[in-house]
Amino acid sequence: MTVFRVILIWCAIAGVIGASLVVAAGSEYLPYRTPVYVAAGFAGVVALALLLVQPLLAAGLLPGFPMQAGRRIHRWTGVALMLAVAVHVVGLWITSPPDMVDALTFAAPTAFSAFGVVAMWALIAAALLAGIRKKLRLRPQVWRLAHTMAASVVVVGSVVHAILIEGTMGSVSKTLMCGLTIGAWALTVGRLKPWTGAWRGWRRQAQE
Repeated sequence: MTVFRVILIWCAIAGVIGASLVVAAGSEYLPYRTPVYVAAGFAGVVALALLLVQPLLAAGLLPGFPMQAGRRIHRWTGVALMLAVAVHVVGLWITSPPDMVDALTFAAPTAFSAFGVVAMWALIAAALLAGIRKKLRLRPQVWRLAHTMAASVVVVGSVVHAILIEGTMGSVSKTLMCGLTIGAWALTVGRLKPWTGAWRGWRRQAQE
């Protein structure tokens, strides 16, 4: 990959993330919100930005970060993603506990709440799979497939949640960010093909 392409890709990623944050900072909703609500909203934007780079790091597709280095950073950005989601959820809980109870129990009348909660639980599942990987004693291929499936639910659920909600993110910047996030996820899954190793292992076991 040429230096020009590396710079171009990084500028595109930084531009989309930066534009989303700038648009959110200038949102007309902010003057009427409490500081805690604003922090919760920005944590959601940061979480979506991290979802954009997470799969690229895991597959070694982010320029300047080969597979091994990318996966090490992937673990740390995963921790950052968990923290961003925690701030998002706790902040919204502080500002409106009844709404959060309805969301967490799937009693909220808004569809975006359900997608957000499903994505949150899938993120917790993906994090637990990563944290207790050795204790589970799963074959690497099976673990990779399970982790990818959980991460896929996180990405799809988060993107639908972001698209449906009318918040601080602008419609254009939000759509662009969500589109790139889905694209990064699809590119990563298509490159890693986590199902192939698990399928070969199951076939081998069946033949024994």
